[in-house]
Amino acid sequence: MPAPRPKRISDILPKLQNVAQTSNFLVKFVLPNGGLKSHMRRKGLNDRFVIEDAGLLCYNAVLPGSALAAVNTVGDYQGMVERFAHTRNFTQVNFEFYVDNEYKSLKFLEHWMEFITGNNTRDVSADTYYFQLNYPDDYKSNDTRVIKFERNYSQFLEYRFVGLFPLNLNSTRVQYGNSQILKATASFSYDRYICGESSSLARDLGRAFNDIGAAFGNASKDGAVTYGDNDRLNEIMRMSSTTGGVLNSDVANLKTSMTGNVDQVSTLGGKGLGSGIYPNS
Repeated sequence: MPAPRPKRISDILPKLQNVAQTSNFLVKFVLPNGGLKSHMRRKGLNDRFVIEDAGLLCYNAVLPGSALAAVNTVGDYQGMVERFAHTRNFTQVNFEFYVDNEYKSLKFLEHWMEFITGNNTRDVSADTYYFQLNYPDDYKSNDTRVIKFERNYSQFLEYRFVGLFPLNLNSTRVQYGNSQILKATASFSYDRYICGESSSLARDLGRAFNDIGAAFGNASKDGAVTYGDNDRLNEIMRMSSTTGGVLNSDVANLKTSMTGNVDQVSTLGGKGLGSGIYPNS
């Protein structure tokens, strides 16, 4: 490697100015179908609150992390100790919520944990009340997501939690004096997470799991991929949906704007759509 050489400020500033901001994120909770959703509805928490409002009231979230557990191996090479990874451990995450004046965000956490411990009777104040935990499949969320994005909404990073459930609800302090916003903090445990989009649409577009998305791109012989003009495609789709027109008139523009060779036009719902292919395939 050659010795480092001095760089001009103009070469460094673009890299330091284009950094991600912490304040642009979205949390979306999705509960498993079945008893947990019915339990939430009975407590006055409908599906719309869980999907939309609960995430908006989460003002402090984290992007998950993980660690590798390793084992030491001695004797393969004289005088050396080697380490090999054998397990990937996922750390807990803490979410902080604003408590609305109907206390729904606090009820959301309380009754989720209540369902986990299995209320065996409607009368929880009975002297004979006991806890009987539900099965994990009934209370673990496999589709809760944290999406970190930028102001232009085009650059984002998505994390999907698998096996998420609240593990600890911290005590919430109330006191006399100057009033402040009431907040609740909960720790969540999860089995693993998926970094990158994982929806069926992302799979079809070839960009799931942070893949580089060559579905609308051009792959060269050395494996390098250049992106197609997805923004142009989205613009055409939006224009067609708002004006009631068809895409057939824009096929020529679509052919020239997309990076890949387009030699086939399919019709989807009366709208012509160019399909990119890899060269030399």
